[in-house]
Amino acid sequence: MSKIIAVNAGSSSLKFQLFDMPAEKVLTSGVAERIGLQDGIFTIKVNGEKHTKNLPIKNHAVAVQLLLDALIEHGIVKDLKEINGAGHRIVQGGAYFDQSVVVDEDVVSKVDELCELAPLHNPAHLVCYKAFKEALPQIGHVFVFDTAFHQTMTAESYLFPVPMEWYENYKIRRYGAHGTSHKYVSERTAELMGKDVKQMNQITCHLGNGASITAIKGGKCINTSMGLTPLGGIMMGTRCGDIDPTVVFYMMKKLNCTPDEMDTYLNKKSGMLGISGISSDARDVQNAADQGDKRAILTQQLYVNRVINVLGGYVMQLGHVDSITFTAGLGENDVNMRKMILEKLEEPLGLDIDYDKNEAAHGIECCISRPDSKVAVWVVPTNEEVVIARDTMRLLSL
Repeated sequence: MSKIIAVNAGSSSLKFQLFDMPAEKVLTSGVAERIGLQDGIFTIKVNGEKHTKNLPIKNHAVAVQLLLDALIEHGIVKDLKEINGAGHRIVQGGAYFDQSVVVDEDVVSKVDELCELAPLHNPAHLVCYKAFKEALPQIGHVFVFDTAFHQTMTAESYLFPVPMEWYENYKIRRYGAHGTSHKYVSERTAELMGKDVKQMNQITCHLGNGASITAIKGGKCINTSMGLTPLGGIMMGTRCGDIDPTVVFYMMKKLNCTPDEMDTYLNKKSGMLGISGISSDARDVQNAADQGDKRAILTQQLYVNRVINVLGGYVMQLGHVDSITFTAGLGENDVNMRKMILEKLEEPLGLDIDYDKNEAAHGIECCISRPDSKVAVWVVPTNEEVVIARDTMRLLSL
C-alpha cells in the first residue's frame, strides 16, 4: 500500500486528496479557497468531519504550508515521510506533453517556459511543486496535464484561422484545459447512466473561477472552449474569455499600456470581477444580485449568455447529445446559475428539468432532469485528484 497525495492547484484554489493506493481510499481531503484574497478559507476533512479556518491566504506557497501543517496537526500522518508519491495537476503542457510524466529538471523547465500560455496556473503549479519537493525530497513527483485529454481534437477544431506558419513555426493552436476533469466527469456520468462512454455524445461544463466546456464523442474530446491559453473561451472569474482582438489593440492605445499590462487587464481584471466591480467569486456576485445590484445581475446574465452560445454550438457539432454535466465549484454548487442556464436550453434541447432537485444538488452526484427529458442533465462533482493519483502510482511503479 502506498500513500499518494494528489495536488490540484487552480488559479485561486488548492484542492488536495491523500489516497491509500491502490485501494483509492481517501485518507483526507480539503481545499484552500480564495487564495490571494483577505478572506481565504482553508478546509480539511478528518474522519468525515470538516475543519475550517478563515484567514488571509496570500499565495499558493502559503496554502501548501497550511496543508502540510494540517496533515501533522490532525494526525493524518505522523511524519511527512509516510507519503510515497505526489501527483500535480498542470494546466498547460503545450506541444511538449500528450500524457502524464515523472518530473525532472527538463520537465520543470518546459512547464516554466509554458507559463506565458497559462499565466494564472502554471506559475502556481510550480510554486506548489517546489514547496512539496522541499518538504518531501525523498519521493517522486508526477505532472498530469490538463491539455492531454484534448489532443484528440482534429485540425478543424484546434486550428485558428491565422497564418498557417504561426501553427507550423510556433504551435499556435487550441490546447484547452481542465482535461483531467472533463475526462473524469464524462466517464463517471456514463457510469451513473449505465452506458458505455464510447457510445455516448456528451457535453461537460467545468464551471469554476476558471471555466471551460467540452464536446465529447465516444469518450474523446472533439472540441473545447479554452484556446491557446486559459484566457480563451467563456467568461470566467477574472478572465474575459473570447473577445474581438481589436479591443486589445484599441485599448492599449487608449490606456497607453504595455502588453504585460494588457495581459493583467484581461487575465486578472476582467470576467465577473470586471463586469460586476464586486468580486471574481460567483458567491459574492450572487449575494449582490440577491440585493438587487444591477451590475451583479448583468454579470450573471452575461455569463449565462456566453455559456449557452458555446454549448449550443457543440450540440450542432455533435449532432445529438445524450448528457450535459455540470461540475467544478460554480457548476456543482451555484443552483441559481445552473437554473438560469438550463431555462435558456429547455426549449431548444427539449429539456425537462426537476428544479427541486436542482435546488438540492450542492456538490453531490445527482440527475436533475426528469426521465422524459430528451437530454439527461447531471451534476457530478469532479475528481481530478483520483485520476492524478492513478497516474502517479502507475508512473512511479508504486
